[in-house]
Amino acid sequence: MRRVAVTGATGFLGRRVVQALGEDGWTVRILARRDPIEPLWRAFEPEVVPGGLEDAPALDALCADADVVIHAAGLVKARSRAAFDAVNVAGARRVAEAAKTAGTPHVVLVSSLTAREPQLSHYAASKRAGEAAMAEVLENRLSIVRPCAIYGPGDRELLPVFQAAALSPVLPVPDEAARVAMIHVADAARQTAAIAATRPTGAAHALCDSRPDGYSWRELMSAAAAACGATPRLARVPKTLIRAIGITNDFTMLLGRTAMLSSAKARELLHRDWSVPEAERLAGLPPPQFDLTDGFAHTVAWYRTAAWMKH
Repeated sequence: MRRVAVTGATGFLGRRVVQALGEDGWTVRILARRDPIEPLWRAFEPEVVPGGLEDAPALDALCADADVVIHAAGLVKARSRAAFDAVNVAGARRVAEAAKTAGTPHVVLVSSLTAREPQLSHYAASKRAGEAAMAEVLENRLSIVRPCAIYGPGDRELLPVFQAAALSPVLPVPDEAARVAMIHVADAARQTAAIAATRPTGAAHALCDSRPDGYSWRELMSAAAAACGATPRLARVPKTLIRAIGITNDFTMLLGRTAMLSSAKARELLHRDWSVPEAERLAGLPPPQFDLTDGFAHTVAWYRTAAWMKH
């Protein structure tokens, strides 16, 4: 049986990637600080290597005899570029070096579509630098996947949007001209697993649903409201207000508080083109099972079942 080693296996996307790999018949080995209890993995039991990205012996053990390594671990929130780089760049390089030492023929890096625009945020810059670090070590043994905005059961990042859609009489529209590609987490996982089963491409490929041209903010907010059974009014929000909220939240983060909208996140939010042109897509991947309407409905149903939403 083929063996695949996975970092970030307990993360939002990583859990689903491990599920997809197990369903495809892979023998799965994961890096984790403790034995995970994951309902999605009931049908199989991954081998667990205790440790983290800073643990070189654990990374060596993870990569030993693996046919493919999927590096899905990463930091999505941090207070500084240095903190992002410590995980998203240095950690990526250590995984690449362990895979190279083990002679792993194919490594898949789960990056982000934001890596396409590294000037927007420390997060985006760290993801782009992580791609470069792994490519320097692995050369043509690397495939890079750049998921667009991912949503689905278990997602905490978009939960406030759905909560607002359910309760607020007005939903914001940040930019009438912007386009945002989306993908359900299960589809992103299936496509990542499919790339792992191919030969290394030596390139970066974006993952998205059946609308690579993306959605307008009006479409996204309307779909979120419909999934919640609500009909709020949509209102254009000045970009200056969004930027001001982000800057204000930067100061609250210095006090140790967590803010959804930082100034960096505001820049990502206001970027007009998060669509996925044909040149960035990889042919032959499994077609998405969820469109936006079904995907949002599936997500909200899970939120309510898990008591993350009460309305």
